[in-house]
Amino acid sequence: MASPKSKDSSLSKKELLPARRDGSNAKPRPRPARRASRYSPAEVNEIFRRFSVQRPEPKGELEHVNAFTLLVAVVLSAQATDAGVNKATRALFRAADTPHKMLALGEARVGEYIRTIGLWRNKAKNVIALSQALIRDHGGEVPDNRDELVKLPGVGRKTANVVLNMAFGQHTMAVDTHILRIGNRLGLAPGKTPEQVEQGLLKIIPDEYMRHAHHWLILHGRYVCKARKPDCPACVIADICKAEVKTTDVPAPLVPIAPLDPVEEVQDRGGTAA
Repeated sequence: MASPKSKDSSLSKKELLPARRDGSNAKPRPRPARRASRYSPAEVNEIFRRFSVQRPEPKGELEHVNAFTLLVAVVLSAQATDAGVNKATRALFRAADTPHKMLALGEARVGEYIRTIGLWRNKAKNVIALSQALIRDHGGEVPDNRDELVKLPGVGRKTANVVLNMAFGQHTMAVDTHILRIGNRLGLAPGKTPEQVEQGLLKIIPDEYMRHAHHWLILHGRYVCKARKPDCPACVIADICKAEVKTTDVPAPLVPIAPLDPVEEVQDRGGTAA
Protein backbone atom coordinates (compact mmCIF):
# COMPACT_ATOMS: atom_id res chain seq x y z
CA MET A 1 0.00 0.00 0.00
CA ALA A 2 1.44 3.33 -1.07
CA SER A 3 2.09 5.80 1.69
CA PRO A 4 0.00 8.99 1.57
CA LYS A 5 1.70 12.03 0.09
CA SER A 6 2.80 14.61 2.58
CA LYS A 7 1.32 18.10 2.47
CA ASP A 8 4.60 19.52 1.17
CA SER A 9 4.98 16.96 -1.61
CA SER A 10 1.52 17.76 -2.95
CA LEU A 11 2.51 21.36 -3.68
CA SER A 12 3.21 22.25 -7.28
CA LYS A 13 6.65 23.44 -8.37
CA LYS A 14 5.21 26.89 -8.95
CA GLU A 15 3.92 27.02 -5.37
CA LEU A 16 7.32 25.99 -4.03
CA LEU A 17 9.07 29.00 -5.67
CA PRO A 18 9.93 31.80 -3.24
CA ALA A 19 7.50 34.69 -3.44
CA ARG A 20 8.72 37.95 -5.02
CA ARG A 21 8.44 41.29 -3.31
CA ASP A 22 5.27 42.08 -5.27
CA GLY A 23 3.63 38.97 -3.81
CA SER A 24 3.76 36.91 -7.00
CA ASN A 25 5.50 33.56 -7.46
CA ALA A 26 6.88 34.42 -10.89
CA LYS A 27 10.48 33.33 -11.42
CA PRO A 28 12.75 36.41 -11.38
CA ARG A 29 14.44 37.22 -14.65
CA PRO A 30 18.25 36.97 -14.64
CA ARG A 31 20.03 40.28 -14.83
CA PRO A 32 22.09 40.82 -17.98
CA ALA A 33 25.83 40.67 -17.38
CA ARG A 34 27.53 44.05 -17.35
CA ARG A 35 29.92 44.44 -20.26
CA ALA A 36 33.35 45.46 -19.06
CA SER A 37 36.29 47.08 -20.80
CA ARG A 38 38.66 44.66 -22.53
CA TYR A 39 41.65 46.73 -21.38
CA SER A 40 43.63 46.72 -18.16
CA PRO A 41 44.16 50.00 -16.28
CA ALA A 42 47.77 50.05 -17.54
CA GLU A 43 46.62 49.67 -21.14
CA VAL A 44 44.00 52.41 -20.78
CA ASN A 45 46.61 54.72 -19.28
CA GLU A 46 49.00 54.03 -22.17
CA ILE A 47 46.27 54.67 -24.76
CA PHE A 48 45.54 58.13 -23.40
CA ARG A 49 49.20 58.89 -22.75
CA ARG A 50 49.84 58.38 -26.45
CA PHE A 51 46.83 60.48 -27.42
CA SER A 52 48.19 63.25 -25.17
CA VAL A 53 51.56 63.13 -26.94
CA GLN A 54 49.93 63.12 -30.36
CA ARG A 55 47.59 66.04 -29.56
CA PRO A 56 48.87 67.87 -26.44
CA GLU A 57 46.14 70.54 -26.60
CA PRO A 58 43.22 69.18 -28.62
CA LYS A 59 40.63 71.74 -29.60
CA GLY A 60 37.00 71.37 -30.52
CA GLU A 61 36.44 72.23 -34.16
CA LEU A 62 33.30 74.31 -33.63
CA GLU A 63 34.17 78.01 -33.72
CA HIS A 64 32.87 80.12 -30.83
CA VAL A 65 33.76 83.17 -28.79
CA ASN A 66 32.12 82.44 -25.43
CA ALA A 67 29.99 79.87 -23.59
CA PHE A 68 26.78 81.09 -25.24
CA THR A 69 28.07 80.86 -28.81
CA LEU A 70 29.55 77.44 -28.01
CA LEU A 71 26.15 76.29 -26.77
CA VAL A 72 24.45 77.59 -29.92
CA ALA A 73 27.08 76.03 -32.18
CA VAL A 74 26.71 72.61 -30.57
CA VAL A 75 22.91 72.79 -30.86
CA LEU A 76 23.28 73.64 -34.55
CA SER A 77 25.80 70.83 -35.14
CA ALA A 78 23.25 68.02 -34.80
CA GLN A 79 23.16 66.15 -38.13
CA ALA A 80 25.64 68.63 -39.62
CA THR A 81 29.41 68.90 -40.02
CA ASP A 82 31.46 71.28 -37.93
CA ALA A 83 32.74 72.93 -41.12
CA GLY A 84 29.18 73.58 -42.29
CA VAL A 85 28.18 75.01 -38.92
CA ASN A 86 31.26 77.24 -38.77
CA LYS A 87 30.52 78.64 -42.23
CA ALA A 88 27.04 79.67 -41.11
CA THR A 89 27.83 80.91 -37.61
CA ARG A 90 30.77 83.20 -38.37
CA ALA A 91 28.42 85.93 -39.58
CA LEU A 92 25.73 85.02 -37.04
CA PHE A 93 28.07 85.35 -34.06
CA ARG A 94 29.40 88.67 -35.33
CA ALA A 95 25.82 89.93 -35.20
CA ALA A 96 24.76 88.17 -32.00
CA ASP A 97 27.13 86.77 -29.39
CA THR A 98 24.80 87.05 -26.37
CA PRO A 99 21.28 85.78 -25.66
CA HIS A 100 19.91 89.36 -25.69
CA LYS A 101 21.40 90.11 -29.11
CA MET A 102 20.21 86.75 -30.47
CA LEU A 103 16.68 87.39 -29.22
CA ALA A 104 16.74 90.85 -30.79
CA LEU A 105 17.58 89.29 -34.17
CA GLY A 106 14.45 87.17 -34.05
CA GLU A 107 13.72 83.73 -35.46
CA ALA A 108 13.43 84.83 -39.09
CA ARG A 109 16.80 86.61 -39.14
CA VAL A 110 18.53 83.74 -37.35
CA GLY A 111 17.05 81.40 -39.96
CA GLU A 112 18.56 83.50 -42.73
CA TYR A 113 22.03 83.08 -41.23
CA ILE A 114 21.78 79.30 -40.76
CA ARG A 115 19.65 78.20 -43.71
CA THR A 116 22.59 76.21 -45.16
CA ILE A 117 22.47 73.92 -42.09
CA GLY A 118 20.20 70.88 -42.02
CA LEU A 119 16.91 71.32 -40.12
CA TRP A 120 17.58 75.04 -39.97
CA ARG A 121 13.97 76.09 -39.35
CA ASN A 122 13.61 74.01 -36.20
CA LYS A 123 17.11 74.96 -35.07
CA ALA A 124 16.33 78.67 -35.46
CA LYS A 125 13.30 78.19 -33.19
CA ASN A 126 15.47 76.40 -30.62
CA VAL A 127 18.15 79.11 -30.67
CA ILE A 128 15.57 81.80 -29.97
CA ALA A 129 13.82 79.67 -27.35
CA LEU A 130 17.04 78.83 -25.49
CA SER A 131 18.06 82.51 -25.62
CA GLN A 132 14.73 83.41 -24.00
CA ALA A 133 15.22 80.70 -21.36
CA LEU A 134 18.75 81.86 -20.55
CA ILE A 135 17.54 85.44 -20.05
CA ARG A 136 14.45 84.42 -18.08
CA ASP A 137 15.97 81.73 -15.86
CA HIS A 138 19.71 82.43 -15.71
CA GLY A 139 20.22 86.16 -16.11
CA GLY A 140 21.56 85.68 -19.63
CA GLU A 141 24.37 83.39 -18.48
CA VAL A 142 24.97 79.77 -19.53
CA PRO A 143 24.54 77.53 -16.46
CA ASP A 144 27.47 75.35 -15.45
CA ASN A 145 25.52 72.24 -14.45
CA ARG A 146 23.97 69.50 -16.55
CA ASP A 147 20.54 69.47 -14.93
CA GLU A 148 19.93 73.09 -15.87
CA LEU A 149 21.48 72.81 -19.32
CA VAL A 150 19.31 69.90 -20.46
CA LYS A 151 16.20 71.92 -19.60
CA LEU A 152 17.06 74.36 -22.38
CA PRO A 153 15.34 73.92 -25.77
CA GLY A 154 17.38 71.79 -28.16
CA VAL A 155 19.92 70.77 -25.51
CA GLY A 156 20.46 67.09 -24.75
CA ARG A 157 22.96 65.27 -22.58
CA LYS A 158 25.70 65.23 -25.23
CA THR A 159 25.38 68.96 -25.90
CA ALA A 160 25.44 69.67 -22.17
CA ASN A 161 28.58 67.57 -21.72
CA VAL A 162 30.37 69.40 -24.54
CA VAL A 163 29.58 72.79 -23.01
CA LEU A 164 30.52 71.69 -19.48
CA ASN A 165 33.84 70.35 -20.73
CA MET A 166 34.85 73.09 -23.15
CA ALA A 167 33.40 76.17 -21.45
CA PHE A 168 33.78 75.20 -17.80
CA GLY A 169 36.61 72.65 -17.78
CA GLN A 170 34.54 69.90 -16.20
CA HIS A 171 35.55 66.25 -16.64
CA THR A 172 32.61 65.15 -18.76
CA MET A 173 32.40 62.70 -21.64
CA ALA A 174 30.30 63.80 -24.62
CA VAL A 175 29.52 60.62 -26.55
CA ASP A 176 28.85 61.25 -30.23
CA THR A 177 28.69 58.68 -33.05
CA HIS A 178 32.50 58.46 -33.19
CA ILE A 179 32.95 57.72 -29.48
CA LEU A 180 30.00 55.31 -29.47
CA ARG A 181 31.68 53.42 -32.33
CA ILE A 182 35.12 53.39 -30.71
CA GLY A 183 33.79 52.33 -27.32
CA ASN A 184 32.26 49.23 -28.90
CA ARG A 185 34.64 48.50 -31.77
CA LEU A 186 37.72 48.56 -29.55
CA GLY A 187 35.94 47.07 -26.56
CA LEU A 188 37.14 50.08 -24.59
CA ALA A 189 33.75 50.80 -23.03
CA PRO A 190 31.07 48.61 -24.62
CA GLY A 191 27.47 49.75 -24.42
CA LYS A 192 24.26 49.81 -26.39
CA THR A 193 23.52 53.46 -25.65
CA PRO A 194 25.64 56.62 -25.54
CA GLU A 195 25.04 56.91 -21.80
CA GLN A 196 26.29 53.36 -21.18
CA VAL A 197 29.47 54.11 -23.14
CA GLU A 198 29.80 57.44 -21.32
CA GLN A 199 29.61 55.79 -17.91
CA GLY A 200 32.05 53.07 -18.98
CA LEU A 201 34.62 55.61 -20.13
CA LEU A 202 34.24 57.77 -17.04
CA LYS A 203 34.98 54.68 -14.96
CA ILE A 204 38.22 53.69 -16.68
CA ILE A 205 39.91 56.87 -17.93
CA PRO A 206 42.52 58.23 -15.49
CA ASP A 207 41.57 61.60 -14.04
CA GLU A 208 44.70 63.26 -15.40
CA TYR A 209 43.46 62.65 -18.94
CA MET A 210 39.75 63.43 -18.48
CA ARG A 211 40.03 67.11 -19.40
CA HIS A 212 40.75 66.30 -23.05
CA ALA A 213 39.61 62.67 -23.29
CA HIS A 214 36.45 63.26 -25.29
CA HIS A 215 38.31 65.40 -27.83
CA TRP A 216 41.02 62.75 -28.26
CA LEU A 217 38.42 60.04 -28.84
CA ILE A 218 36.35 62.15 -31.24
CA LEU A 219 39.38 63.11 -33.31
CA HIS A 220 40.67 59.53 -33.31
CA GLY A 221 37.31 58.29 -34.55
CA ARG A 222 36.92 61.09 -37.06
CA TYR A 223 40.33 60.83 -38.73
CA VAL A 224 41.80 57.40 -37.90
CA CYS A 225 39.30 54.82 -36.61
CA LYS A 226 36.76 55.77 -39.27
CA ALA A 227 33.34 54.20 -39.59
CA ARG A 228 33.69 52.56 -43.00
CA LYS A 229 37.38 51.74 -43.10
CA PRO A 230 39.71 52.25 -40.11
CA ASP A 231 43.11 53.67 -41.06
CA CYS A 232 45.05 51.24 -38.87
CA PRO A 233 48.52 52.11 -40.27
CA ALA A 234 47.96 55.67 -39.00
CA CYS A 235 46.92 54.50 -35.52
CA VAL A 236 49.28 55.19 -32.61
CA ILE A 237 47.60 52.51 -30.47
CA ALA A 238 47.52 49.71 -33.06
CA ASP A 239 49.62 47.41 -30.86
CA ILE A 240 47.24 47.85 -27.90
CA CYS A 241 43.98 47.89 -29.84
CA LYS A 242 41.81 44.77 -29.46
CA ALA A 243 39.37 45.54 -32.29
CA GLU A 244 38.57 42.54 -34.46
CA VAL A 245 38.69 44.68 -37.61
CA LYS A 246 42.21 46.03 -37.15
CA THR A 247 44.68 45.29 -39.93
CA THR A 248 48.04 45.79 -38.22
CA ASP A 249 49.74 45.44 -34.84
CA VAL A 250 52.38 48.02 -35.68
CA PRO A 251 51.62 51.46 -34.20
CA ALA A 252 52.17 54.64 -36.17
CA PRO A 253 55.05 56.89 -35.06
CA LEU A 254 54.13 58.77 -31.91
CA VAL A 255 54.74 62.39 -32.85
CA PRO A 256 52.71 65.57 -32.29
CA ILE A 257 50.45 66.40 -35.23
CA ALA A 258 49.03 69.71 -36.34
CA PRO A 259 45.26 70.18 -36.56
CA LEU A 260 43.75 69.64 -39.99
CA ASP A 261 42.80 72.79 -41.83
CA PRO A 262 39.16 73.34 -42.90
CA VAL A 263 39.81 72.12 -46.47
CA GLU A 264 41.20 68.79 -45.27
CA GLU A 265 38.37 68.50 -42.78
CA VAL A 266 35.68 68.81 -45.44
CA GLN A 267 37.43 66.32 -47.70
CA ASP A 268 38.24 63.74 -45.05
CA ARG A 269 35.15 63.71 -42.90
CA GLY A 270 31.51 62.89 -43.32
CA GLY A 271 28.73 62.20 -40.86
CA THR A 272 27.58 64.15 -37.85
CA ALA A 273 29.64 66.48 -35.76
CA ALA A 274 30.12 66.51 -32.03
